[in-house]
Order: sequence, then C-alpha cells, then structure tokens
Amino acid sequence: MKKKTPKKPSSSVSAYIEGSGKTVETDIVSTLEENYMPYAMSVIVSRALPEIDGFKPSHRKLLYTMYKMGLLTGARTKSANIVGQTMRLNPHGDAAIYETMVRLARGNEALLHPYVDSKGNFGKAYSRDMAYAASRYTEAKLENISGELFAEIDKDAVDMVPNYDNTMLEPSLFPVRFPSILVNSNFGLAVSMASNICSFNLAEVCETAIALIKNPNHNALSTLKGPDFAGGGYVVYDETEMEKIYRTGLGAVKVRAVYNFDKDARCIEVTQIPPTTTVEAVIDKVVELVKDGKIREISDVRDETDLSGLRLAFDLKKGYDPDALMKKLFRLTPLQENFNCNFNVLIAGTPKVMGVYEILSEWTDFRRSCVKRRIYFDLSKKKEKLHLLLGLKKILLDIDYAIQLIRETEEESEVVPNLMIGFGIDEEQAEYVAEIKLRHINREYILKRTQETETLESEIAEMEEILNSPKLIDKVIISELKDVISKYSQPRKTMFLYDIENEEEVEEEQPEGYPVNIFFTREGYFKQITPKSLRMSSEQKLKENDEIIYTAEVSSNSELLFFTNKYQCYKSRCSDFPETKASVMGDYVPAKLQMDDGEFPIFLAVTESFKETLVIFFKNGKCAKIPLSSYETKTKRKKLQTAYSDLSEVVAMYVINDDSDFILKSSAGKVIMFNTALVLAKSARNTQGVQVMRLTKAELVAAFPKEKADVEKSEDYRIKTIPQAGILSDIDQLKLE
Repeated sequence: MKKKTPKKPSSSVSAYIEGSGKTVETDIVSTLEENYMPYAMSVIVSRALPEIDGFKPSHRKLLYTMYKMGLLTGARTKSANIVGQTMRLNPHGDAAIYETMVRLARGNEALLHPYVDSKGNFGKAYSRDMAYAASRYTEAKLENISGELFAEIDKDAVDMVPNYDNTMLEPSLFPVRFPSILVNSNFGLAVSMASNICSFNLAEVCETAIALIKNPNHNALSTLKGPDFAGGGYVVYDETEMEKIYRTGLGAVKVRAVYNFDKDARCIEVTQIPPTTTVEAVIDKVVELVKDGKIREISDVRDETDLSGLRLAFDLKKGYDPDALMKKLFRLTPLQENFNCNFNVLIAGTPKVMGVYEILSEWTDFRRSCVKRRIYFDLSKKKEKLHLLLGLKKILLDIDYAIQLIRETEEESEVVPNLMIGFGIDEEQAEYVAEIKLRHINREYILKRTQETETLESEIAEMEEILNSPKLIDKVIISELKDVISKYSQPRKTMFLYDIENEEEVEEEQPEGYPVNIFFTREGYFKQITPKSLRMSSEQKLKENDEIIYTAEVSSNSELLFFTNKYQCYKSRCSDFPETKASVMGDYVPAKLQMDDGEFPIFLAVTESFKETLVIFFKNGKCAKIPLSSYETKTKRKKLQTAYSDLSEVVAMYVINDDSDFILKSSAGKVIMFNTALVLAKSARNTQGVQVMRLTKAELVAAFPKEKADVEKSEDYRIKTIPQAGILSDIDQLKLE
C-alpha cells in the first residue's frame, strides 16, 4: 500500500467579494497586508504610543476640548459635559473618553502632576476595586500646569489638522514648555510593541534639560537622580541599571513599599506601595502565603485606606521582628516589584526606543521648532501693525487734508485710492486710516499710536535677532524651563535606598519565645494558653467523652510533631495556632493541618532543638529509638511520609532527653523493666528497632516510663540484656500515677 502524503497546510483564505455573492481563494499574506497591517499601524501611530509632547491622541483630544471650553480659567463643569464635547474630536465612545479623563485627574492619583482638577470620586490608581463615579456625578476643569501646554497653541507653534469629520481643527502636538514626556508616567500597548515610561521629578527633569542644552556631555545622573512615582515608595538604587535606562531606555527599577511600625498596637502600617500593584493584590498574596504557612508572623491583615490616603495594616504576632517580616514580604509579595522601563516614543510617526538623553534631545529640537514658529508668528503680527502705524504717521503730517480728501470724494469706493495717492501709502494702510472712528481723528490719539512705532521697531529687531541665533533660541527655552520650575516644582515623593544587601535567601525568622501551656486531646484537639490566661480560668472545655492526653508548659517557639495513624508526621509550630482560653475547645488538628481522609494524630512530640530522642514500642515487642533530628528538615516541609515503621502496630510513643527506664507488659501477663541504653539509636525513621520483649503467642499491650507507672517492687522486673520474656506478674494492669 502506498502511504498517503499529508496535505500541505493551506496558505490561502476565503474572501467575500462584496456585491457579487461569491467568495474566492486569496493568498493569506496579501490578506494580512491589506487588512491587518493598516489596523496594526493605526494602533501604533494613532492610539497606543505617546509622542514627544508626552501625550497620546486620546489625551490630546480631551485636554484640547477642555481648553476650548474655557476650563483653563473658568469654573468646573460636569464631566459628562466634557465627555460629550470631546466626542467631536474623539469618536470612540463616552466610556473610553471618561476613563482617559479619570487617569489624568488629581483625584485618581495616577500622575505626578495631574492635568485635570477634579471634584468627586475618581477612584484611586492604587486600588483595583475602588471604582470611579459616573461622569454625571463628577466635575472637572484644567489644572494650572495645563496652561504650559496651551500657552502658544494659538500662535501657530504646532500644526493644526482636521478632525475625523473635517468640521474643526485640532493640534497634532501640544507645544509643551517642559519635557512632559518624562514628568508623567505613560503606558501603552500596541500591536507587537509597547511603551512604559516612568515619571521623574519636574524640577530635576527641567534642570537636566537646561544642563544638556548648555553642555551636551552633561552627566544626567548628577541632576536627574531617578524616577519619582506619584505613589511614592522607595527605589532600591542601582547606578549601573539607572545609567543603562538613561542611555538605552530599557531596564528595570526596583520599587518597594514604605512602612512604619506601631509598637503599642504591634501593627505594621504600609502607606506607599509600588506603582505596578494595588492594595487588593498585596492583600490577596499575603493571605495566600499565610494560608500556605509560608508566613507565620501575621495574625490579621486589613485595608484601612480612607480619605487621608492609603493604609494597609498587618497585625504582628508577639515575639516577631517587624523589619525581618517586611524583608520577607518584600521578597514574596508585590510590596516590592520591578518597574520595567521601555521608553518607546513616536518621533515623526515612527516608534523609537530612546534613553533619557535622546528623549531630552528630541524634546529640545521640538521645542526649538515651537519657539521659532511662535516668534515668527508674533514677528509677522508686529510687522503688520508697524506697517499700519507707519501709514497713520503720514496722516499726522496733515490731518485736515485727509479729512478734506475724504469729504470731497464722491464715491465710497474711491476713498481708499484717493488716500493712497494723496499720502503715498499702500492699500492696507489706506484701509486702516479710512476705518478710524471720527472721535479718534485728533492729534493726541494719532501721536500716541505713532509713538508705538519705536517700540515695535525695537521688538521686531530683537525677534529677528533671536530667530537668527540658535543660542538666543536656547536662552528662551531655558528661561521658560526656569519659570516652570519656579511655578510647579514640588519635593520628591520617591526616595532612594542605597547599599541594600541581597535578600533573596533570607532565613526564616525565629521569634522571641515566651511561655505557653499546650493541651492535646485524644479526639485530636489542640490549644495553647498563656499562663496568665490559664490562672484566670483553669477548667478546660472538652468535647464529650474526650480527655487530655498531653499537657506541658513550653516555649512559643516550640516545634510540634504530630504522628498519625497513617505512619506520617505533620510538622507545625505553637505559633501557628492562635492563643486561646480554657473555655474554648481549641483547633481540630486534622483540619488545621489538612491531613488526608481518615488520617488522625495519635501522638504529639514537642521540641525546640531536635536534640531529644523518640522511643516507639510496637505490639511485636520491638522498640525503636530514633533521634528527633531525623525529623528536622532544612526546607519548610510540613509533611513527612514514612515517619515510623508500619510492620507492627504501635503501642506507645515517648520523647526522652536521656536514656530512661521503661516497664512493659505483654498480653500473657509477663512484665519487664529495662533501660533504653540497651537499644541502639538509628537515624532511619522507618526502623523496626530491636526485640526487647520476647513474645510467644502474645503481644505487647502496655509500655510506660518507670516514674509514671504505679508498680510495686519494680526492680524485681529489671532485665540487663535483651530480649527477655519477662516475669509472670499478678499485676492486672499498669496504672499511671
């Protein structure tokens, strides 16, 4: 049989020909080029990436609409009104426009220098669940700093382009007077590329721009210390990484939360978090770690954020160091995260990843163009005015003749030509003279107006000098930057941490121990009570028919080893269990430690140093002596399988510090007493041990330490070698004291 050759994957798709009712096969490459590529380019160029003025098209359309509505100096208006007006420029729907406005607003706290002065609930950038109110409930206007965006927009400083339906013009860029691209953070996700720009301190950015204009070889790190986030936090300073970001625009900034510790309430208060996370994400992660047992130090976590600002509270258990806990939280939770920088900016419609140096260079070139266009616009206006005033000055020579000339002109259309001929002026000057009001045809008015010519001539000469001198253009830019610093600079919100040690491998903190009384019952309940609480009420609440099988006063640092009926050991600590009262039944251990179905604790071993020894007696008369160090693990394992031998049923387990005397009794009524020194300790947890009591058609039924067993003349039963069958005794049973 011939093997069927597999079909080659199709490289064509079906395309519908509109109006024909037919579909044809077309090449997939050409389809992508014709349909997908225009969409991808539109997202990149017209939607997702910021331009050199620091804004995306959606930001620009919204802010320009607010400017045209008079909201730079006027009172606030309803956000719904602003959104409706913005739809004349941005046809993407009211929800998208309002969401853009929310992020630009002061109330949202997303930007270092907000552009929108807001009133009402605008949500919070640091909260995932704190939703902003609907646009009909909130009000807004432009912040004062927005005036630096529009100061020259009516002076032809930038190109104006038609809106989507050609009914009005909008700016292609804002003639920003400061490098806003670096002052406020910006994130954009386009097709196959993204942009993520962190914010820097306004004064530092402007000072760095000035320094680079004066000296292109200036070291930006000396004036621009590092990012300054709206939410504050600490930057773990890495000069090498910072230099890389400044040169290439790519790199990572490590940001960690700010906290303080309330000693009286034993509460850690986190007041600032990294810009890449939210309070809900932090709480969720902390709760998950507490449930998994990776964090033992926290007893409660709360979000206490209110009108005064962000506040996360972590209640610390007694005996733990808050700074050590925070180091662990920085390592395991979003309280410390990297801000991944990707300074991707559109330059003349082309995406380009640039460092701080190159961005400031591009902004300076852009600003030079804006300043030149503005000065040229003002120069043209002043030249026009000077030209008209020079014509008016000629009228001053003989006002009476001008009046006579106008009065004697029979037709209105001849007034301008006659003035042109009579005074030797051009048509524009003649039109200006002809339009002067009758009340202004006096020597005083005309003298005042013509005196302006000297001032205008001086200003025109100064403007022409500036236009012809790159140094003077730069001087104007520097002056404007200094003015912005004096008006809007503010102290840094984000500070720096230097010389931080590597905390990747932080050993688990051992809290300071204090005395507690622990109780373990036959039914599997465990509770710990402080001595003070126990003195107040010592009557223990137990489940019906339950009894306490283990009680001791130990340290709160003690390790708990619960041995189960399925030959497993579950490790825990006293600090994992809450402190309670005698009137409480306690925690049900199988549920607390998430034991397997049908699994139940049969013995509790308590230790601090793992220097003790576990002694196990089996029904077959064997005794195993296992150092507790065999149950100590370097990792934080909670469950140890094959914790003891499953070859015979366990009769009793004990933890001893030194070799001790034990009394054993068999089902045949024989009794022995021996010292555990006769049994060699073995580190293997599943060891069966050695035969201590020789049994024939009998089983070991009881084993107790000598000091806890009420046996008369116990020395009569002592054996010096093992195994021994024992001495027949008339003791009915071994009784505990």
